[in-house]
Amino acid sequence: MAGILMSGINSPQGVKLMERLDLDTIKTVNIASFPLRPTRRTGGSNEITFATGKSALGAVLVARSAIGVCAILIGEDADELMLDLASRFPGVRLQRDEVGLRQDLASTITFIANPSEGIDLPLDMSRGTSFQRRVWDELRTIPIGATISYGALARRIGKPGAVRAVANACAANAIALGIPCHRVIHNDGTLSGYRWGVERKRALLESEIAAREIEA
Repeated sequence: MAGILMSGINSPQGVKLMERLDLDTIKTVNIASFPLRPTRRTGGSNEITFATGKSALGAVLVARSAIGVCAILIGEDADELMLDLASRFPGVRLQRDEVGLRQDLASTITFIANPSEGIDLPLDMSRGTSFQRRVWDELRTIPIGATISYGALARRIGKPGAVRAVANACAANAIALGIPCHRVIHNDGTLSGYRWGVERKRALLESEIAAREIEA
């Protein structure tokens, strides 16, 4: 597992992203500005539960609605991710659920360390527009270790003239990894922007390519 991960981030730019993977230290943070109720696995449509942990790419936050995982965020620290979650879901009650989301979080962290494990989580994409959901559904068909251009993605959903709209749909994605927008690149093969950092995108792609080559 570690070998695959290291091959994905050994570039000079990516090496700083490497952190120790320790599933036993998966934890959540208590931020006073977000009052939280006692833990409960399920809730109404206006409630989102979340948990945070550490991965080789930094802090990770996984959030779940009553339907499924509605956010996977990656960043420098949990405080940053909490603010990001709140901004993406304004007016929604945020509730920490360390126990209820432990498996979701572990699956996410394991995928970052070893993409060959895959990541199979029930997703809640209901907050996206119908067009965004079409883009996101198509992104989920791109296999590990493969990439696609914005233009090709637009053609695959039958909207060849909607390249900019496709790029905007990728940027609006809140479910990193579950909806693998990191697999979208420019037509010339160079890396495009990534909400969670281009170097993280590079590390993910390198790690996925390495995993695919090992399986071949």
